[in-house]
Amino acid sequence: MFDDNSHPAAAGPAQTRSTPVALARGREFLSIPGPTNVPEVVLAAMNRPAVDIYAEELLETTGRCLEDLKTVFRTKAADTYIYIANGHGGWEAALTNTLSRGDRVLVLESGRFAKGWGEMGALMGIDVEILPGDWRRAVDPAAVEARLRADREHRIKAVLVVQVDTASGVVNDIPAIRAAMDAAGHPALYMVDGIASVGCMPFETDAWRIDVAVTASQKGLMMIPGLAFLAASPKAKAAHAKADLRTAYWDWTARDGIENYRKFCGTAPEHLLFGLTTALDLLFAEGLEAAWARHRALARAVQAAVSVWARGGALEFNVANPAERSPSVTTILTPGFDPEALRGFARVNLGVILGSGIGDLSGKAFRIAHMGYANAPMVLGTLGAAETALRALGIPHGTGGLQAAADALAGHFG
Repeated sequence: MFDDNSHPAAAGPAQTRSTPVALARGREFLSIPGPTNVPEVVLAAMNRPAVDIYAEELLETTGRCLEDLKTVFRTKAADTYIYIANGHGGWEAALTNTLSRGDRVLVLESGRFAKGWGEMGALMGIDVEILPGDWRRAVDPAAVEARLRADREHRIKAVLVVQVDTASGVVNDIPAIRAAMDAAGHPALYMVDGIASVGCMPFETDAWRIDVAVTASQKGLMMIPGLAFLAASPKAKAAHAKADLRTAYWDWTARDGIENYRKFCGTAPEHLLFGLTTALDLLFAEGLEAAWARHRALARAVQAAVSVWARGGALEFNVANPAERSPSVTTILTPGFDPEALRGFARVNLGVILGSGIGDLSGKAFRIAHMGYANAPMVLGTLGAAETALRALGIPHGTGGLQAAADALAGHFG
């Protein structure tokens, strides 16, 4: 047994390390825009034995999930569907259930993901037209109206847009785009990807007359990846009756059957449903409007920090207009340094995982997520780690970003 004089920790200068030790021991902070942090209670809800897929418990769980999704999507008129899939599966379900080969769709570009949705459609034989946009700006509703007015023969059968593009960090004005479609008098279906927005900000399927709404489990809904969700309006269901892209797995008609196995085209994803019910209980206990307010406050804190850091000239917001920055993820351009050096330092030395730039921003940006199961200490910890990494790596940046974030959070409370 060591005494105070012989314990290695008490050794003198000879024990000094030439390389500082990492400070990453402890709970890792996952600050990427999906999958996001999963509450322990949700994980625990899935840690249970399987049940008979025909048991009453599972029938009730399925019914409850489908009804709860109506609350999440803010709809009474639409039918909801659950798919064992990620968000890309939700995209495919939206297209195959409503469109036919050769149909034209108008894709509204504001980053990577609406274009990706369109690319999926092109592989199915859909005629895809891109309304050119800017990765740094939201979709212009006036441009949408002009293009639809020019489509006098109504060849465009659907308009596809994302509410939040997870790559660019842009948030689009979904009700303004709906108004543009109405002003043009165009009958196209309105399809909205809410994968990075549902649960994080207002999303009003009925009020905005969205015909097909898509989201997934692993972002604002605080679940593990593996489930995609759709809400289909009566107008979308009418289009479904004539669609010739329908396939057995995605088909709404089959899933409208009363037998539980039809809801999933086979065996139900039992444990995912158990987790989903718990996650939605958490969301409803907080209240959707309160969750939206929490996301706005956390986003303001992150953006306050980035505004200060940007004064050094080595980084900047991808989205120039503050009103067009999303409440769920902030994308930060890095013209003055390699973002992977920053991400690597934060991960290895500080235990914080920052999001990478993707698509056209690969190697040119990093992202900070503030969505789902996230609170003020988590965001402040992420920002503190990022600011520490900037300083340690000698990257020029304005000082006081963390203080600006704290001030923004304090302002949330008046």
